[in-house]
Amino acid sequence: MEGYQKDKAEIFGRAVKAGKRTYFFDVKSTKAGDYYITITESKKRFMEDGKFIYDKHKIFLYKEDFQKYLETLNETMDFIQQEQPFDPEEIKRQNNYPPNNNNNSEFTDVNFEDLDQK
Repeated sequence: MEGYQKDKAEIFGRAVKAGKRTYFFDVKSTKAGDYYITITESKKRFMEDGKFIYDKHKIFLYKEDFQKYLETLNETMDFIQQEQPFDPEEIKRQNNYPPNNNNNSEFTDVNFEDLDQK
C-alpha cells in the first residue's frame, strides 16, 4: 500500500511487547490535520514451511470517542479488579516497568511498513 504513510502522517508512536504479541499505539493525522489513535496488535505466526507472517488487528480511535473509550476501559478494568483482584505495582515489577534503559538486549527489530499491509 504505497503512499499510505504520506496520506496519514504518523505523529507519535509507542510499542509494547507483551509475551508473543506486540501492541503499537500510534497518533496519526488526517489530511485535515485532525489527530486520531491507532492501536495495532501484531503477532508472529509461523507457517508449516518455516516462514512466518504477522497477524495484525487494528483499532482506530477518534477524538470524539476518547472519553467514552476511557470510561469504558476504566469500568472494565475496575470490574476485573473487583472479581479477580490484582496488584498493579506487582504487574509493573513483573514487566520491568518502567523499562530499564541500560539493557538493550530486549530490543526488537520491527518493520513498521508491515503494519499497513493487508
